[in-house]
Amino acid sequence: MGKDVWAFAEVKEGKLKKTAFEMLSESRKLADNLGGEVAAVLLGSAVAGLAPELGRYGPDKIYLVEHPDLEIYNGQVYARVVGDLVRKNQPAVLLFGATAQGKDLSPLVAARLDTGIASDCTQFFIEDGALKARRPMYAGKAFADVVFQNAEPAILQARPNVLPIVENPREPEVIKVSIEPPADVGVRRVELQAAATDRPDLTEAEIIVSGGRGVKSAENFNIIEELADVLGATVGASRSAVDAGWRQQSDQVGQTGKTVTPNLYIACGISGSIQHLAGMASSKYIVAINKDPDAPIFQKADYGIVDDLFKVVPELTKALREMLKE
Repeated sequence: MGKDVWAFAEVKEGKLKKTAFEMLSESRKLADNLGGEVAAVLLGSAVAGLAPELGRYGPDKIYLVEHPDLEIYNGQVYARVVGDLVRKNQPAVLLFGATAQGKDLSPLVAARLDTGIASDCTQFFIEDGALKARRPMYAGKAFADVVFQNAEPAILQARPNVLPIVENPREPEVIKVSIEPPADVGVRRVELQAAATDRPDLTEAEIIVSGGRGVKSAENFNIIEELADVLGATVGASRSAVDAGWRQQSDQVGQTGKTVTPNLYIACGISGSIQHLAGMASSKYIVAINKDPDAPIFQKADYGIVDDLFKVVPELTKALREMLKE
């Protein structure tokens, strides 16, 4: 296989997303094992100023593609630009974060390049000269090792918050690429409606406080919101809470919702169904608050509180507020 590894540096609202640094750090590790170089792919409008920030995480090169038509993400346009760039330079590997944009863009690029893709992965390694990607299967009960043979570039998609960020400062060569985006892609962005929240997206949040059936009503989610505010966390919900109309579907964590990998996941009034556990079992630390001592969530929890969430959560919020003031 080839040696060079590329990372797609995702930009949102003029800022680099955390996954850009995760993908670059992992690219540096893989390229060092292969004896190749690392390149970041940076697309957008007026994004040149972001290049020095990317340089902190080990790229040897940065392919900078600026154009007004790239300001707002369009999968068909981005796929053509990235695909043409990869076809011309022939890297061995291209990494994307498994964000909403990454999940849309990476298969489009793979299709244009007629190559393989491993999605929603949690680990990558080189073994016997072959690239392998590990991904959870069957609601996290098993793992599959995907092997790339005679498929270059290998397109990899990694879960956010799983790969470590490692600073490796360099002064990368910035290669400016001039393009004229195609006008015949067949897809036109009409409007972009941002969510009415300043909280991080669930898939990228480092702390999540989730509520389930035990919260009992939409109004009672106020105590979940208050705890999240103190911790600077994002609010999630189980499928039962979403089905009851207490939260929006975009808040749903689980097999039919979003797969999350925060450093801390606090489950309030969530029993722990198989489909919910599939979406959050990879969290670094899990705290469960439930009055049922036999709730399945306790089998996955690092810390458990068997009590009424309406007593525990307000007290926890109060204690944390006082502690964080100090």
